[in-house]
Amino acid sequence: MANAKTLEELSRADYWDERYRGDDSKDATFEWFKSFSNLESLFRNAFPSLRARSLVSSILDAATAYKLPIDLHDQGYTNQVCVDFSSVVIEDMAARFKDKGGISWKVEDVRQMSSIPDNDVDVAVDKGTLDAMLWGSLWDPPDEVKDNTRRYIDEPHFIKPFLIREALWDLQVLELKEEAGVFEYFAFVIVKKKAT
Repeated sequence: MANAKTLEELSRADYWDERYRGDDSKDATFEWFKSFSNLESLFRNAFPSLRARSLVSSILDAATAYKLPIDLHDQGYTNQVCVDFSSVVIEDMAARFKDKGGISWKVEDVRQMSSIPDNDVDVAVDKGTLDAMLWGSLWDPPDEVKDNTRRYIDEPHFIKPFLIREALWDLQVLELKEEAGVFEYFAFVIVKKKAT
């Protein structure tokens, strides 16, 4: 995935359709970045409502070709909406995990989630979706990258400038140190400000 053309393709639904079409192996739910066991303490510390499952109205998982929604379900979080712009991914995940009640699978573009009402979720999780929208020069990104990230971020190190919306939310950047290997991993915890 090092070449520029492939990086650009990551931002397109047809790339993901092709990647997951006909893939019935266990690798179809490849774990992007970190696993749930690596992130569980982050979730519990960053999201107070996740400490008490009864307080969680809904979890939105933005782009969902991995196991996180299933791991959350197995921990008792059974009110989840999982979206992806790849119909192949959604159909596969819905069929594969049809026994997991309380997870809704929807074909939806995170840049314009028309079927998700405003203020309808308590916690939104992005585990690599924004990364897949970034290609070209990160110091002078193409207009398409700026438009895609703006539309996505306004809908709910170099990424931080894309995330700052001081009037809308507070942003906290946490370094995930365990099992970092050669890469540094960061969590961006965004808490929406209450209307005054």
